[in-house]
This record gives sequence, C-alpha cells and structure tokens, in this order.
Amino acid sequence: MVIQALIDMYEKMKEDYKITFVRGATTASGNSVREIEVAVVELIDELISRNNIIKKNILSITFTATKDLNACFPASIARKFNGLDSVAFLDCQQMHVSNDVDYCIRIMAQVLLPPNYAIKHPYLRGAAKLRTDRC
Repeated sequence: MVIQALIDMYEKMKEDYKITFVRGATTASGNSVREIEVAVVELIDELISRNNIIKKNILSITFTATKDLNACFPASIARKFNGLDSVAFLDCQQMHVSNDVDYCIRIMAQVLLPPNYAIKHPYLRGAAKLRTDRC
C-alpha cells in the first residue's frame, strides 16, 4: 500500500516537473563576508523569484567564485538563507582567466520545474556582461 502510494506520487511528479538546470551569476562589491553575503542573497532571491521556484524543489546549487573572493564560502551563506538548509550545496573556485569579471560568483542550480517552463537565468550586476542574452 505504501509502496504503491510512492509509485503513484512519483508518476504524478514526473508529469508535473522535470529536473532543470538554471545558471546565473553576480558580482560582490568586494571581498568581505558582508559584501559576499549581499551578492549571494540577492542572486538566490532572483533565481527563486524569476523562475517561481518552490524552495523545496531546489535540489542542489553549485557555486563558483573567482580567486579574488576568499572571505567566506558562498554556499554557507545560501545554506542559511530562507529555509534552504536541506539543499545540497557545493563551492568551487572558478578557473582563473585573465580579464575575467572581478569578484564574480556563478551558480548552477538543479531544480524541479514544470516541463517547457521558460527558464530565466539571473545574471546580475557586473556579471550581466557575461550573458547579455540572458539579462
């Protein structure tokens, strides 16, 4: 009985949602915990609001940060943000490329969204120039 209920729930979810990847980026105004916190909170807020994401449908978020950001881990900030403590987070250092955007934080979020949903990738602040087609 319980197993059949789980199978039924999975089948319904499979029709209503699909796993989708949403990209985005922003820049911090500097390398302090507070400056990184402001940028990360804004980026996560935009990710959720632009795509009408239900927070429990965020499966994971991978962060990368340029080498000039080392005051804190962006994931530790996101983990504390509005009930996202059950999301799987990962921090990585962005590959260094000369003339890259300074103080840049990038994300790749794995989320559940309705099929054929028009994804809105948030590229904010100085990172908007990375993807002018998505701003």
